[in-house]
Amino acid sequence: MTDFWLAAGLLLLVAFAFLLIPVLRGRKAQAEEDRTALNVALYQERIAELEGEHSAGVLSDAQLEAGRAEAARELLADTEGAEGNGVTRLGRAVPLLAALLVPLLGFGLYLHWGASDKVALTREFAQMPRSIEEMTARLEQAVKAQPDSPEAWYFLGRTYMTQERPTEAAGAFERAAALTGRQPEVLGQWAQALYFAGERRWTPELQALTDEALKGDPEEVTSLGLLGIAAFEEQRFKDAIGYWERLVAVLPAEDPSRAAIQGGIERARARLQEGGEAGADKPAAGQAGPALKVRVELAAALRDKVQAGDSVFVFARASSGPPMPLAVKRLRVADLPAEVELSDADAMMPQLKLSAFPEVQLVARVSRAGDATNGEWIGRSEPLASGTRELQQLSIDSPDE
Repeated sequence: MTDFWLAAGLLLLVAFAFLLIPVLRGRKAQAEEDRTALNVALYQERIAELEGEHSAGVLSDAQLEAGRAEAARELLADTEGAEGNGVTRLGRAVPLLAALLVPLLGFGLYLHWGASDKVALTREFAQMPRSIEEMTARLEQAVKAQPDSPEAWYFLGRTYMTQERPTEAAGAFERAAALTGRQPEVLGQWAQALYFAGERRWTPELQALTDEALKGDPEEVTSLGLLGIAAFEEQRFKDAIGYWERLVAVLPAEDPSRAAIQGGIERARARLQEGGEAGADKPAAGQAGPALKVRVELAAALRDKVQAGDSVFVFARASSGPPMPLAVKRLRVADLPAEVELSDADAMMPQLKLSAFPEVQLVARVSRAGDATNGEWIGRSEPLASGTRELQQLSIDSPDE
């Protein structure tokens, strides 16, 4: 903002010059007028003296005329260089008042209609963020400065999703959908955020959003993937295969998620084959992926600070990669201590499997509100190989911050 205020100050000086120069010139004209008036008064006084002396017989007629001529020459000499035309002077108060009010009025109008906040925001976005939290703060500032920007709301929603804040992401996507005329891509992201915010429960609202998205774009990838996940969770394996096959068909050949989606299709076919249902015409590919065995317990110091019905989420996430859980199980505090097994079958999304990441971290979170992304107490393990077979011990012993 320094260069802006410097330019504004220079323009203000120019404005003051235009307003104050006439005042200064008026003062000079007044001085000239006062001097001329004094010279005229002296001339008249000299003529009166000469006429008095002539009446007293001191001066002759010739001397009287010579004196008058001499006084006239002195008057002309004294007034030489003075402006012949009269100068109309502004009152002093008007220019000074205008000099003060014009910049104040301009500043007020700029604050009302100007874009100083957007200039500052642009400068801030020109620098790379140092963390995801800083990027989130910038996007939150952007939607405050530009509440009608669908791009700002959309990217804020995407950032919330990477931080495992699906409830807030759903609100951002809802706003973006309203501003974009309910574009299919935004509807798909909105439905996905609502799905994870609602603890992976399928609802009529989600069905309506995905139906609307696919009606606008039959190849909308987020909706196809989400419908496949929901169908798989409800053991509608034929539907899951259908949605995922449509998704694979529209993804670019080099898309890294194709392999994960194909793995989901193979698992769905395997489930169909196990149940003896038609449509399981392809066998499951390969062997079962890794399974992490975890014993979860609650620290003794926290037993009086939790309730038996509080939710406990046990999940594995990549040590280096997306923050979304790769596999998750849900318990209650009353179930602790408990042993759980996390594998590809517990994946939240087909393209994010435990077997796809060589190193993971185990996390257990207590949440009274039943929110997998936020809670009161937490326990974390050190990074470990996803193929580890030994039983892991995980203690919930720290505040969730």
